[in-house]
Amino acid sequence: MGDDNPIYSPFFGVMGCASAIIFSSLGAAYGTAKSGVGIAAMSVMRPELIMKCIIPVIMAGIIAIYGLVVAVLLAAKLDSAENGYTLYMGFVHLGAGLSVGLSGLAAGFAIGIVGDAGVRGTAQQPRLFVGMILILIFAEVLGLYGLIVAIYLYTKVAS
Repeated sequence: MGDDNPIYSPFFGVMGCASAIIFSSLGAAYGTAKSGVGIAAMSVMRPELIMKCIIPVIMAGIIAIYGLVVAVLLAAKLDSAENGYTLYMGFVHLGAGLSVGLSGLAAGFAIGIVGDAGVRGTAQQPRLFVGMILILIFAEVLGLYGLIVAIYLYTKVAS
């Protein structure tokens, strides 16, 4: 074991895995809960719109899938320091996990807030639905940016 492979090298990779799934799941949970509250409030007056307005909840759930994909990819590359898992690999894997996790957290917050206000507004004015969907897409793509960066970082050490 050389200087490139200290015994604590895998710790950073494990923290990258954990960060990916924890933060993205937190964002997805917040987005689901906040949108769900809006759907519940809206459905009292307009129950026929429940299925149409479930889209923010679905989009929030996709954020967690981004974190799951990255966490599984990173976990597959984890190994002990004695088997060649370098400190560089640990740091890159930590960066990948934080990238998808924190961007998923931010995207989940945005989806929750937009979903809550959007479904309530759609209940009062149905023409707001298309605008709500567009704003939700812009919020969702924030999580997708984190996924792209995480996969790019993952490929830096995959070869």
